Amino acid sequence: MSMDFDAIVVGSGITGGWAAKELTQKGLKVLMIERGRMIEHGTDYVTETKAPWEMEFRGEGDAKLYAEEYAVQRLNRHFTEFTQNHFVNDKDNPYAVAEGTKFNWWRSYQMGGRSLTWGRQSYRWSDYDFGANKADGHGTDWPIRYADLAPWYDYVEDFIGVSGAAEGLASLPDGKFLPPMALNVVEQHVREAIAERWPDRCLTVGRTANLTAPKEGRAPCQFRSICARGCSYGAYFSTQSSTLPAAQATGRLTVVTDALVEAVDYDPATKKATGVRVLDVKTGARTRHTARLVFLNASAFNSVHILLRSRSEAHPNGLANSSGVLGTHVMDHASTLSTMAIMPGFDGRTTFGNRPTGVVIPRFRNLDRQEGDFVRGYSFQGGALQSGWTAAKRAAGIGADYKAKTREVGPWRMVFVGFAESLPRVTNRLTLDPVKLDPQGLPMLNIHFEHGDNERRALADAKKEAAAMMEAAGGHVIMGFDEPGAGGSAIHEMGGARMGHDPASSVLNRWSQAHDVSNLFVTDGAQMSSSACQNPSLTYMALTARACDHAVSLMKEGAL
Repeated sequence: MSMDFDAIVVGSGITGGWAAKELTQKGLKVLMIERGRMIEHGTDYVTETKAPWEMEFRGEGDAKLYAEEYAVQRLNRHFTEFTQNHFVNDKDNPYAVAEGTKFNWWRSYQMGGRSLTWGRQSYRWSDYDFGANKADGHGTDWPIRYADLAPWYDYVEDFIGVSGAAEGLASLPDGKFLPPMALNVVEQHVREAIAERWPDRCLTVGRTANLTAPKEGRAPCQFRSICARGCSYGAYFSTQSSTLPAAQATGRLTVVTDALVEAVDYDPATKKATGVRVLDVKTGARTRHTARLVFLNASAFNSVHILLRSRSEAHPNGLANSSGVLGTHVMDHASTLSTMAIMPGFDGRTTFGNRPTGVVIPRFRNLDRQEGDFVRGYSFQGGALQSGWTAAKRAAGIGADYKAKTREVGPWRMVFVGFAESLPRVTNRLTLDPVKLDPQGLPMLNIHFEHGDNERRALADAKKEAAAMMEAAGGHVIMGFDEPGAGGSAIHEMGGARMGHDPASSVLNRWSQAHDVSNLFVTDGAQMSSSACQNPSLTYMALTARACDHAVSLMKEGAL
């Protein structure tokens, strides 16, 4: 059978861009399909350099519009009038939630997906993470370990550019780093106080995919910290700045935007995927594209949604779902503001520029011995900061004195936000809603999700330990919480098409390849078998590069 393409990549975000780059550079003719609009690097970042007074609502946005059409997206702290064009319209893109579920599904449907809006925190996982399911019996054992992924972490970091400091921690392996960004004076003080009191704990600068040195046509970070508007300097990793131009340079990439993949087509005779069915969201026209390989990179929940919709006589419960676990064991980190403290003694010191990353304290609980009444652990992110001129919005005053006061910085505060590992549970799952349809006439995705007691116990411990560390550094704690935010709040949703050894209890094998459909690969967050407690995007990218290498090897061997 003659195919239109060698490979189809569904999605253009962090992993879709990587799949397109890897497959085209290995000689394949690739179609990349994006459900949202095209955004050209640089020229389409329409608010990138605008000041508040150049915006209709001074950067705050139209509250009435947000209430009516962005009810979920507006809850994201990165969502502002400057960035709203990089987030979906909730009215046009509804989803359903089960009774009792609170889940904020924050999405970006456009070329580049959430690579334009992500927080850029880039952390390796360790064998504490890949071995956790087997060690404590929650979830299914990962079919890989750190050694399998280490060279691919190297490969990805070398290409995207990750700035960070090597710390020699077993729980957070070091990588191939560009020079780290500097801690500010308060953070350095807290780092030293923690190390003196708890030698097994380490506060370090956030490892971030922002360049601190020029790299292959990309300029270093300008320290503006307005990354989610789009960066025409290419200083942060996004599809537009990095993987897309690499794929386009091969001459083997075709890009289609405004195209929603309704389903993956399947041939029961060959037991392989033959391509995808696509809906043009502007015209309503339906087309089919065929290929020898299909890579799903639509984001964790959307990739699962596509597989659930790809029902057939051979796969009545969704494509690649002979195990029955498709859609189950979804996760999102349980996160909350663990503590905030006033840090006295530094009023004469301030910073210059806006560093686009914070600090991190990697997991220190339940590594080599059990501590506390919960399994696994948590990490902290945060940083020290001073209020600037925007604090005047909440201050009384008028006239010249009021204006002059806005030039003064406020007292130093420091925050630690806890991220507790989310255990994989069969009850946290995605299904097709039996009644509700989206504007395209397709079954809505229905999200069933709640944080468990283990996550709450971990966050209770995190609150206590965060306060202890702040106080050891001389801070005055003013607040702290231990109740997790709504599901989705960490923006780390994952799982639903998990990896595993056994086809009877998992969807994918160790190569991110469907057990049931040998030419189907799922390499976004859907493949995750556990969540760890650090940001997962770097792991997604490493797994994608590894899967592409394996898929092309199989093709060359004639095994696909």
